[in-house]
Amino acid sequence: MSQRWEHKVVEVTTTLFNRKLTEKIQEELDRHARQGWELVAVSHTNAVDSVRLYMKKAV
Repeated sequence: MSQRWEHKVVEVTTTLFNRKLTEKIQEELDRHARQGWELVAVSHTNAVDSVRLYMKKAV
């Protein structure tokens, strides 16, 4: 039987005078990992202060 997956896209952004983008990405990864999500890809958005995290979780 094949594995079934749920997918999620999370956009992480930062604003002026806020934490570093890398810190926010780490926080999001840790938070979603505790919920069973696995990171499968990352892409930059058109904004320089934003990335998208593509995740999957077995259902």
